[in-house]
Amino acid sequence: MLISQDLQTKIQKLVESFDCKLYDIVTLKENDNQILRIFVTKKSSVSLDDCQEISLALSPLLDVEIPESKSYFLEVSSPGIERTLKTKEHYCDAIGELLKVKTFAKEEFKGKLLAVNSDNLELENNIIIPLDSIKKAQTYFIW
Repeated sequence: MLISQDLQTKIQKLVESFDCKLYDIVTLKENDNQILRIFVTKKSSVSLDDCQEISLALSPLLDVEIPESKSYFLEVSSPGIERTLKTKEHYCDAIGELLKVKTFAKEEFKGKLLAVNSDNLELENNIIIPLDSIKKAQTYFIW
């Protein structure tokens, strides 16, 4: 299932009307079921009630925007304490948190994110990682 830019903008506006921020939209298949996951964040923590309210508000919009022939399950949640970072805004919001980074060159780095500039991430111990070399990055938490 592909989400158009127009639909993404509508979802974003609806999420913002609940004083939340759209973090990511993911579509995937699990056990032959198509799943549409909407991740939202909030200055304070996202509650179960927030997710339920957003889900109830999104359903009518998605019923109109996604053709009937495409059945799916809608899930609205927080991206969690250990979350994937995809955009520069995600990196900026994660400054001060622990990061795991894998590069296209198969290098792996771990450490506290200290800074983000136009081209690089800076982790503790003077580790500089070019943004365009990152294959996958996510925050992690030491339990």
